[in-house]
Amino acid sequence: MRVRWIFILIIMMLVASIVTSFMISGENNSIVGWIARLSCVLALMLMVIFYWKIMKPLRSITNGVNLLRAQDFSSRLAHVGQRESDMIIDMFNRMMDSLKTERLRMREQNHFLDLLIYVSPMGIVILDDNNRITGVNPSARTFLEISPDSPIPGLRLTDIDTQLAQSLSRLAKGETVTVRLSDSMIYRCSRLSFMDKGFAHPFILIEKLTEEVMKAEKKSYEKVIRVIAHEVNNTMAGVNSMLTTAEAILNENQEKNADILEVINVCEWRCRDMSSFITAYANVVKIPEAELISTDINEQLRRWEIMLESLCLGHRVSLEFHLSSNNIPVLLDPVLMEQVMINIIKNSVESIDSRHAGEFQSVSDTPVGYKGRIIVATSSNPPMITVTDNGAGISDETASMLFSPFFSTKVNGHGIGLLFISEVLHKHGCRFSLSTATDGLTRFKISFSPLLRS
Repeated sequence: MRVRWIFILIIMMLVASIVTSFMISGENNSIVGWIARLSCVLALMLMVIFYWKIMKPLRSITNGVNLLRAQDFSSRLAHVGQRESDMIIDMFNRMMDSLKTERLRMREQNHFLDLLIYVSPMGIVILDDNNRITGVNPSARTFLEISPDSPIPGLRLTDIDTQLAQSLSRLAKGETVTVRLSDSMIYRCSRLSFMDKGFAHPFILIEKLTEEVMKAEKKSYEKVIRVIAHEVNNTMAGVNSMLTTAEAILNENQEKNADILEVINVCEWRCRDMSSFITAYANVVKIPEAELISTDINEQLRRWEIMLESLCLGHRVSLEFHLSSNNIPVLLDPVLMEQVMINIIKNSVESIDSRHAGEFQSVSDTPVGYKGRIIVATSSNPPMITVTDNGAGISDETASMLFSPFFSTKVNGHGIGLLFISEVLHKHGCRFSLSTATDGLTRFKISFSPLLRS
């Protein structure tokens, strides 16, 4: 721009000089004057020629800069008729072609990556430098129990009140951990980073391992249990046969062999207990497939009410039913679900029995004459059964191990009850959790998939 104005100023000065030379009379009409006039005219013509030779390439360069600034990679510069300038223009046009091709390639890759992230079964949480969430995919929303309509960008993981989110917030850079939650879900979580605009941006990968781990665990313990049951039952059958024969022989002289007969009776009793113990484990691997039928949760609980109350009255535990006023249609197997509710109520009763008097906090208004309270409640949106008790409670460390195979917090427990509950609820496609909240109450929540009706 400055060069153009300089050219214009020089041309104006030359024009003024020519006009002045023609207006001055006298000696200016001599040969010297005419030479001066012709020189000015020639200089003016050369200035015009130089102007077009210089300003036209400069104008092309300016247009090219404007195209780059506007990121318009589809336009091209035209030749100006100068070899050197045209070489620069050709190089500029090739650069624009490369930029256009690269941008198109990047857009295609980014679009493919966006689609891949969106449909990925792995949860992906992208964070900024302040550990605030900038983006999540649908799988991550499901794992973190966040509804699709809830705004999440700008939140921190510590702001999300779920067990998985709290575990993710404690991940260090480059760390990979396997998290087992109190709802039996198992995830492999990794905190990694990627480079963007020269800066490292953290992100978290969440891989659901529940089905794979449960299948591997079940396959392992099924084989072990079958082998143990086969060997123990065969051995016990032979031992029982020998004990029965010995008892029959010794009974011929009971007075003389009274002590030996007592020992034999103890051995027979111990063998029966051993067989029952192994049979209980064997029954876990023989759980039938759920025969799902459409039924109302409230109706089923009313059928089971008297039977469940009988489990509590002998322990002075109050059992209350707070059922929703709405019908809650779901698909379930009444036989298997009844056994699940029996196990849950039994565990609640045992938790209340094991609670020390000094640890009790009157947060649930236990009725007079009872030492504990259990509430069975239902809700329709989403379909859910919640069993609440004011027992001894569960620590966070214990909660993460509750549904591991054969894990038990009881002194004489075998870990079969919770394993059975987990197996049956997974066959129903339910989500469930067992934990003690800050109010001191322990809640077992079972969420069903809603039954859609036409």
